[in-house]
Amino acid sequence: MILTRRALIAGSAAATGLVYAPALLGQGKPRVVVIGGGAGGATVARYLAKDAAGALDVTLVEAEPAYATCFFSNLYLGGLRDFDSLVHGYDRLAAGNVTVINDLATAVDREARRVTLAGGQVLDYDRLVLSPGIDFVEDSVPGWSLAAAETMPHAYKGGAQTELLKRMIQAMPQGGVFAMVAPPNPYRCPPAPYERVCMIAHLLNQTNPTAKIIILDPKEKFSKQALFEEGWGKYYNDMIQWINPEFGGADVAVRPDSMEVVIEGEVQKVDCCNVIPAQVAGGIAAQAGLTDETGWAPVHPDSMKSRIDGNIWILGDSSAQGDMPKSAFSANSQAKVAAMAIRGELIGSRVFPAKYSNSCWSLIAPEDGVKLGASYEPSGDRIASVDSFISDTGEDAALRKLTYEESFGWYAGITADIFG
Repeated sequence: MILTRRALIAGSAAATGLVYAPALLGQGKPRVVVIGGGAGGATVARYLAKDAAGALDVTLVEAEPAYATCFFSNLYLGGLRDFDSLVHGYDRLAAGNVTVINDLATAVDREARRVTLAGGQVLDYDRLVLSPGIDFVEDSVPGWSLAAAETMPHAYKGGAQTELLKRMIQAMPQGGVFAMVAPPNPYRCPPAPYERVCMIAHLLNQTNPTAKIIILDPKEKFSKQALFEEGWGKYYNDMIQWINPEFGGADVAVRPDSMEVVIEGEVQKVDCCNVIPAQVAGGIAAQAGLTDETGWAPVHPDSMKSRIDGNIWILGDSSAQGDMPKSAFSANSQAKVAAMAIRGELIGSRVFPAKYSNSCWSLIAPEDGVKLGASYEPSGDRIASVDSFISDTGEDAALRKLTYEESFGWYAGITADIFG
C-alpha cells in the first residue's frame, strides 16, 4: 500500500473526527497550529492562510464541528434572534487553505513543539496559537460546580447551555423569581450579564409580567451601569433588583438540588438561577504552563506572543494583556496583529506597529442599543487604551435605534471576517 497525504488525512478523520483539508498542502512549509475556533482562533487561522498565499501550513483544531457564538446569544434569550443564526461552520476556512480538525487538544509539549489530540493524533508545530476562551473556577460560588450547570446553567459558552437557560426561563411559573449570580472581574464580555438581564426581562414582560429578577453581584459597579439602570427603570417596571456587595451580593451560595440561593445566610427559593462563575484562561493554556498566578496567560503587547514561550501566541479571553476587555471584537483585533507577527517570523513579510480596537454593543430593549469602545496601542508592558467612547444616558430614540441597527451590521460583518 502506498501511503499518500490523502490517505493519511482520511485515516486521521476516522480516528479523531471530521477533518477538512485544503486542495493542496505543500511539503516543508512552516507549520502553524491554532487551538480554538472562536473569534480569535478562526480569525488568526484565516488571516495566516489568506495573507501568506500558501506559504504556511495552517491547521485549526476545534472540538466542535460548528461554533455557536456567545456574543449575541442574549438576543436569542430575549426572543429577538433564533439560535441557528448564532451557529457558524468552518467550510469557508477549509476552502481557504486551512486544515480544520474537529478534535479536542489535550496536551501541549512545548519542548518538542507538539500538540496531542484526544483522538490520539499528534501535530508538530513551528508556531502555536492558543485561543481557547475561558474556563470556570468551580468553587468561586459555593455550592456550584460544572456538574451543577445542568441545573443552574452558566450559559457563558455559546451552545447547549444557552438553549438550556432559555428553556428554564420559559418554564418559570407566573410571578416566579429569576436569579443571576454575576461574576467577579475579570471575565468575558463585561456588559454581557446586564444585557442578558435586559433581554430576559423583555421576554418575561411578554410572557410572565409579574416575574422578578434579582442580580447578586460581587462587584461595586459594572460596565455601562448608568445606561443599564436607566433602561431597567424605563422598560421593566421594577422587575429587576440589583444586589451589590453592601447588601449581600458578595456573600452568596447556591443549592442547585433545591433551587435556592443563600444570601448572607438567608435562604431564598428561586425558580431559575443563572450562575456565572469566576473565570480563568481555557484549560489548555494552563496545561501548557502558559498562565501565571492570576489564571490568565501573560503576553507581549506588541504581538500577543506569550511572555513564557516565544513560539506561542495567546489570543482573546485567555490572555492577560492590559486594558482590552475580553470580547469577540478584542480577540478578532488581536488575531490580526498576531497573524502579522507570525508571518513576519516565518516567511519574512513586513510587520507594522501593532494597533488594536474594541467596540461593544448592548441591547437595552428592542430598537434601543448602546455601545462603548476604545482604540489601543502597546505601552510599556501592556496594551493601553488611547481613545474611548460610550453612549450617553438620555439619548433620543432615533440615535438608540441607529445604534441597535449598527450592532446587527457589526455581527454580520465580524462573523464573516472570522469564518470567511
